[in-house]
Amino acid sequence: MTTEIEITRLGESGGKGFEKVFAFLRERLLAGSLRPGDRLIPERDLAAQLGVSRPILREALRALTVLGVVEIRDRIGTVVRRPDVSVLNDFFTFALAQQADIIDDVMQARIAIECQAIRLAAERATVADLEILQRALARIVETIEDPEAGGIADFEFHRAVVAAGKSETLNVLYQSMSGILQRSHRGRRDLLEVFDTMKSYLIDDHRRIFDAIVARDPEHAERVLRDHFAIGDDFRRRAAIGEGVRRTASP
Repeated sequence: MTTEIEITRLGESGGKGFEKVFAFLRERLLAGSLRPGDRLIPERDLAAQLGVSRPILREALRALTVLGVVEIRDRIGTVVRRPDVSVLNDFFTFALAQQADIIDDVMQARIAIECQAIRLAAERATVADLEILQRALARIVETIEDPEAGGIADFEFHRAVVAAGKSETLNVLYQSMSGILQRSHRGRRDLLEVFDTMKSYLIDDHRRIFDAIVARDPEHAERVLRDHFAIGDDFRRRAAIGEGVRRTASP
């Protein structure tokens, strides 16, 4: 059963318009006084207590519905909900899409997240997690000749590693970058046309990552994953050098 939430007026330092509405929800969600399923008081009363106009409040609430923070229901009012992480992924992708060399920057964040996640996975992974990882590994083997499906399989394996770490925060951060990460995995599969030996590298290295998690050794698991990233970077550098040489040699 939903409950109405008592609120107090924010001071002028709380900002204007949207900022006041966003600050109100953010602070109360962090404090735990608002939870998914709770219903806000009517718009008229909420606008008066926040010191904003009803049109501004209404637009702010609509913006928050897009983010999945609230839901406006007919004859019920505005209800707090748990946001869908996929919305964060879309926002993150749009926000960064026009920045130069963004994939390299995201890759650094990815390495930081995955290296901590694999340490946790080595300690926390359940039998179900290991089964998911094993199926993802099998899928990498099955799709080694298919760049499109192979890129997806590669991403799903690494996402399963993060999920096995049982850290909600790391998982949300990783999911928020998933659109860009999938593009990165797809791009790496194109290197198979240049380096045939990379096929065995992809299969063997992912198997080593899986085995390290099964062994329940966090330090070894992180070391194996870092080596995996380093070898992948080496393939990309070699491909870039080869492309540069070809361009220089062209008439």
